[in-house]
Amino acid sequence: MTYQDLDEKVLEQLRQLSQRYAQTGQDLASNLEGLLYTDYLKYWDYIALDTLMTLQHPRTTFPDEMIFVVYHQITELFFKLIQWEIDQMLNADERLSFAVWHDKMQRINRYMDILVRSSDIMSEGMEYEQFRKFRMALLPASGFQSVQFREIEIKSTHLWELLDKAQRQDRQATGSPEELYPFIYWKRGAIEEETGKKTITLQHFEEKYDAHLQQLARQHAQKNLYALLERRLVHMGNEEQQAIREEYRRFDNRFNVGWRLAHLRAAAKYLMKKKGEAVAATGGTNWTKYLPPRFQKIIFFPSLWTEEEVAKWGTQLID
Repeated sequence: MTYQDLDEKVLEQLRQLSQRYAQTGQDLASNLEGLLYTDYLKYWDYIALDTLMTLQHPRTTFPDEMIFVVYHQITELFFKLIQWEIDQMLNADERLSFAVWHDKMQRINRYMDILVRSSDIMSEGMEYEQFRKFRMALLPASGFQSVQFREIEIKSTHLWELLDKAQRQDRQATGSPEELYPFIYWKRGAIEEETGKKTITLQHFEEKYDAHLQQLARQHAQKNLYALLERRLVHMGNEEQQAIREEYRRFDNRFNVGWRLAHLRAAAKYLMKKKGEAVAATGGTNWTKYLPPRFQKIIFFPSLWTEEEVAKWGTQLID
């Protein structure tokens, strides 16, 4: 086959490839020759299926622990997708078009919808007695230690919106990230009520991630989804304002209410005794006060909600 036998489209692609490789000091012919020796890509290699299937390591012989492990791994993968979209928006900043911004918020909300609905895998999909037994082999690990969940929170709003409820009003919009971070709400969720000491779960989490999360808080002090909304909203028309507000509200409600209520439902099923007494979570967290969203009222974008909606925050999933 000669160049004359190739159609113009293929020739143009060859010219473009030649220019691309020339920029790296390489020639097209050598790279094309390399393609002759390259094996075909297979699905299982592309997604590293064999490796993926080796990442589940239950600690007991109870069959339903596999469900527990896989479910949490799937959750973390969806958290990764959410962060992937957030990072693209925040890094684009002023170059971010409304169409792309709106589309990415819709993507995030689709991920959150799946996460909220998928909670039935845990709340309805495991045998009660199996869970009550295999959970004892997981101490002191806890879903509380999901760093991606904390990263999403920090990238979504101003740090003072994430403070413990008792500190939020006094310290709103004041203080550096270093001054505010020690009062972040979830630290209060892992304090032993009787002694006031940090649980080992919190100690482990802080040892591994505290420095990283503090750095992230500094990095996103003025570079978060709420700050992006506040900067852009005044320059938008009513139609665009309404559309982006709707997606922001949906994300806020799914993440801070729907997700927490779903986990509260699972916790209530497996961690409540018959007489209404709560069993401690695996990490020793006080889940009866930590999980219900109506207590802490973490709201990423408070200016988007009415006083009545804030008052009822955490009691239901709002569509």
